[in-house]
Amino acid sequence: MNENIRLLRTIGLIAVASFVFAFSLGPLYRLACEKVFGISLERGPVGEARVAGMTVDQDRWITVEFDATVNSRLPWTFKPEQGSMRVQPGRVYEASYVARNDADHAIVGNAVPSVAPSSASAWFSKTECFCFTEQRLDAGEERRMPVRFVVDPDLDPTIRTLTLSYVFYNNESATARLAAESGHAAAGAP
Repeated sequence: MNENIRLLRTIGLIAVASFVFAFSLGPLYRLACEKVFGISLERGPVGEARVAGMTVDQDRWITVEFDATVNSRLPWTFKPEQGSMRVQPGRVYEASYVARNDADHAIVGNAVPSVAPSSASAWFSKTECFCFTEQRLDAGEERRMPVRFVVDPDLDPTIRTLTLSYVFYNNESATARLAAESGHAAAGAP
């Protein structure tokens, strides 16, 4: 009987430890991204007051390169309209990407942005972006997706090139809801 109580306590401790570990993953992920790797997890537009308060650095030019990737579970074609753009810190610019749904049914996708080098991500701000919301494309639909951005003039002066990358993922739960609402099986969902 004593051995059963010890086993029960051990199982209970493992369960509590697992719960604490799982509960702490979110904050640990945010902490690692923002503090260790310098990746901002902010999913929304930068305040207009902050952008309006920036002064354009007339003497400095930075090359922003554009990259696009689609997760293998998303049957879309996704690419930037331009490969790169020269920008001045403090000035708002607009670039566009083009996405096309190559499937025979509507799919909802989400884009996840990143900036390289990661140390510069805190100085690259999107004021408007398709990555802030889910993107639904009907079968065969193609859409131009603009992003408005500004590079903060306080960016390290040794950085002369930034890369804005997006990875589009299939939002399988939203796609399944869409299929259920339209009365069809959730094609593309596992």
